[in-house]
Amino acid sequence: MVVVSAARDYINRMLQDISGMKVLILDSNTVSIVSVVYSQSELLQKEVFLVEMVESITMSRESMSHLKAVYFLRPTSENIQHLRRQLANPRFGEYHLFFSNILKDTQIHDLADSDEQEVVQQVQEFYADFVALDTFHFTLNIPSNHSYMIPAEVDLLNLRRFCDRVVDGISAIFLALKRRPIIRYQKTSDIAKKIAIETAKLMYQQESGLFDFRRTEVSPLLLVIDRRDDPVTPLLNQWTYQAMVHELIGIKDNKVDLRGMDKVPKDQQEVVLSSEQDSFFKSNMFENFGDIGMNIKRLVDEFQQYSESNQKIQTIEDMAKFVDNYPEYRKMHGNVSKHVTLVTEMSKIVEKRKLMLVSQTEQELACNGGQVAAFEAVTDLLNNESISDIDRIRLVMLYALRYEKESPVQLMQLFSKLARSAEYKTGLVQFLLKQAGVDKRTGDLFGNRDLLNIARNMARGLKGVENVYTQHQPLLFQTMESIIKGRLKDVDYPYVGNHFQQGRPQDVIIFIVGGTTYEESRSVALQNASNSGIRFILGGSVVLNSKRFLKDLEEAQRISRSSTAVV
Repeated sequence: MVVVSAARDYINRMLQDISGMKVLILDSNTVSIVSVVYSQSELLQKEVFLVEMVESITMSRESMSHLKAVYFLRPTSENIQHLRRQLANPRFGEYHLFFSNILKDTQIHDLADSDEQEVVQQVQEFYADFVALDTFHFTLNIPSNHSYMIPAEVDLLNLRRFCDRVVDGISAIFLALKRRPIIRYQKTSDIAKKIAIETAKLMYQQESGLFDFRRTEVSPLLLVIDRRDDPVTPLLNQWTYQAMVHELIGIKDNKVDLRGMDKVPKDQQEVVLSSEQDSFFKSNMFENFGDIGMNIKRLVDEFQQYSESNQKIQTIEDMAKFVDNYPEYRKMHGNVSKHVTLVTEMSKIVEKRKLMLVSQTEQELACNGGQVAAFEAVTDLLNNESISDIDRIRLVMLYALRYEKESPVQLMQLFSKLARSAEYKTGLVQFLLKQAGVDKRTGDLFGNRDLLNIARNMARGLKGVENVYTQHQPLLFQTMESIIKGRLKDVDYPYVGNHFQQGRPQDVIIFIVGGTTYEESRSVALQNASNSGIRFILGGSVVLNSKRFLKDLEEAQRISRSSTAVV
């Protein structure tokens, strides 16, 4: 299961070799790392009777000497300080310390000095410093994700922290997979270049011994690219199940918070959407919204039949059989209820925000030409009082990205309309163009530069599309095709140092600085299922939906403005 199994294996090794009652102590990062690959019931099976945050342990003085403490923490200076204070006054019988990344020698010495009562049984590095959302998709959940858009001269400290966290996450992935990659990066992105160079320095110089794994015929490829090369994908409404849930409601660490929704049962206020734990979701996560409705109807019908068969209790044997099947019955009931609730809530949002109308214009802007028709369509929607502010801003952004050079007069007219109606000011659209306009981008985002892409788009237009709402393909799809065909240009994606690819790689990790989307993870899963001979893994600093992308833009704009004002 690639990244999921890599993380699970580390957690298994952490817990299974320590017998007896345990308390698992995590930090704000590792709690996400553990929760996406391990359920509460699985922790109980490993005799973990308590899960605590490292900060709360520091504040508590209650003795629990009958428990063995298993710490799983990122090796940050804050966590080391927490541990030093806790080891100075130990509350538990034994301490087993596991870190999600490389410890510095000074940190090891600090811990040894603090363990005066010799309660520490082991200190190990288990390289699960990433959140494994799915088989081929991981994230780092970086809170200050907007930092990638801020120039170094404006906020050097936060940019440094951001880069360090990304380098840590990428290095952990390769340590977990026991491989050392050849590294390439997007030439037009300063931050992608910086991260690629820092990662190479760590792997080939600073920790070269740690990455000296058994050589393979062809090294894996790490490609570091910038979100700003494809700002369209995170701006679009989504119509496949997983991506749509994240866009309309939000998914965090494979959990969906429904507490803000009307009439949601208490046991459904936070639900898990994991392909590892939910077979229906695994089968339907990439299906379009229309098919999901039909598939859920079949799921409900199956449950009703199962429920009726369990109600025919006439003998003691029938009762015993029902009791045996009750856990499965409850699980099936919860699953049906969860998916019905999600689809019901999304249907309400689609209707309220007129998203089918909005999305049709979005897809036309993203996939097809025709500036005059596009201007009329966007203008009509801006005049429609039923359209929400967030949908207005996204429509103008998509138009601006597509036609910034072709129709500056019409663009100014849209800016004027937007300023009168939307809470987001027009300066945000202009900031997006400054960050990710045509002059900044490497790839052929709209398929109108390269003859091959123009021909492909024409062919697709002649054939028609199966679903007008899902015709968009992220730029990542073209990037993967270029890698498969050996056409990724060195001039656009140079290598770091003197390490070059010899032959076609079998494993490729693409890391998007600024965040991935579930539409892109779907493209990766479908590409991997096509048996091209290359296995792709997708990673990013966060998982975006349009709200998060706009929030990052706003924060970067605010910091940029404040620094300009100071100057």
